[in-house]
Amino acid sequence: MGGTTPAIRGGAARRPDTRRRGAVVAALMLAMALAALDSTVVSTAVPQIVGDLGGFSVFSWLFSGYLLAVTVSLPVYGKLSDTFGRKPVLVVGAAVFLLGSLLCAAAWNMGALIAFRIVQGLGGGALQGTVQTLAADLYPLAERPKIQSRLSTVWAVSAVAGPGLGGVLAAYADWRWIFLVNLPIGAAALWLVVRHLHEPERRRAPRARVDWAGALAVFACGGVLLTALVQGGVAWPWLSAPSLALFGTGLALAGVVVAVERRAAEPIIPGWVWRRRTIAAVNLALGALGLLMVAPAVFLPTYAQSVLGLAPVAAGFVLSVWTLSWPLSAALSQHVYRRIGFRDTALTGIGLAALILCAFPFLPYPGSWWQPTLLMLLLGGALGLFQLPLIVGVQSTVGWSERGTTTASVLFCRQTGQTVGASLFGAVANGVLAARLGGAGDLDSVTRAWDAGTAPEATRRAIAEAVHAVYLGAACSAALAFLVLLLVAPRRFPVLDD
Repeated sequence: MGGTTPAIRGGAARRPDTRRRGAVVAALMLAMALAALDSTVVSTAVPQIVGDLGGFSVFSWLFSGYLLAVTVSLPVYGKLSDTFGRKPVLVVGAAVFLLGSLLCAAAWNMGALIAFRIVQGLGGGALQGTVQTLAADLYPLAERPKIQSRLSTVWAVSAVAGPGLGGVLAAYADWRWIFLVNLPIGAAALWLVVRHLHEPERRRAPRARVDWAGALAVFACGGVLLTALVQGGVAWPWLSAPSLALFGTGLALAGVVVAVERRAAEPIIPGWVWRRRTIAAVNLALGALGLLMVAPAVFLPTYAQSVLGLAPVAAGFVLSVWTLSWPLSAALSQHVYRRIGFRDTALTGIGLAALILCAFPFLPYPGSWWQPTLLMLLLGGALGLFQLPLIVGVQSTVGWSERGTTTASVLFCRQTGQTVGASLFGAVANGVLAARLGGAGDLDSVTRAWDAGTAPEATRRAIAEAVHAVYLGAACSAALAFLVLLLVAPRRFPVLDD
């Protein structure tokens, strides 16, 4: 199935639960807002945090540490939610996130703040994975685009409002309030979940078996490899001893993960996640999505300020327009995949995205602000048509007992793609700059010089060429996703009855 939607049965029987389900949806949106706002709010307060606590040389770990914790914990929480239910995992995850927020507000130096951000990330992994899984549990297939579009809207609003909120709190209150504001939001989400979320009884083994050895191995392997990707080319050269040691250790731990998971009765990352064509194809395609998202999210603001000469606020607007078209396109995608199926809808979206990304290097130099803005508006629409059908489709191919693991694997691949993309495209941009400027500096040092008003026209052109190269790399990522879906994914997803 993929082109048709099963009839919704029992509509009258669901009506008494409409108010309760609405309360749970409100809780999911609040929980998602906690995770969505986190990085965008913190980013604008970095100068105040560094000015108060010091630690400028390691402040990037405020983001890297959180990202690592979220990414490596996703598979674990997915399996736990399939074993014990969504509610306990969501409650524990929200509590850990709020504890991390409280500890961050009380941090006394940069090292403590980074450690507490990792605690936050361990809770954030539960929020992201379990909220997406519950969204599929609450709604039959025909109605899932509604909740998914609402969650997409939460991310869009957070992307636009987060930097402004963080700046206001840092400027007029104190940077610690960035973390303290999480407490009332999280408390409201927790209260709604505890009061209104009642999962049906499910048959499970008399004694649930948790693969704690596999969980530890996944944590260790993911943490080491992602640290190597995040820090490689930044804290040390790619071919230096620390980088090679981390990659070597990570590969050895990957072997340990495979050995442990093969022997486990209930593995954290079961083999069927990669043996089923539909799930494997969606995992790879959304990994490519994470990769290509880095190009606009990381490099477009630099392009807008350094090449187009826009102020930071205007540069943020150029980027933020895709958060307007993305959820709108996602909400409308149901009308497309009901006619042509999940795979072909996603192929259409990612094909359009590849063409739009290829168009970016052909923009005139230096160009006008509306040109990249229009491309970002179109790109958001294309990616909304790509991502939501894949998530709704893959969640609909598994039953309740496998949905948490499946959702977590999809999100894990997307997060990993973003981490790989940041390292890969950073290396591409720096390589182009080095070639154009005779080996002088990298993107960070060049943009700092531009901010100081000392960058000549040659540097401006070099930045433009570097960002153009990154966008071509993102177009290649989109083409990779297209090929994966075309060659690996079945044309009709094997959707189960609700």
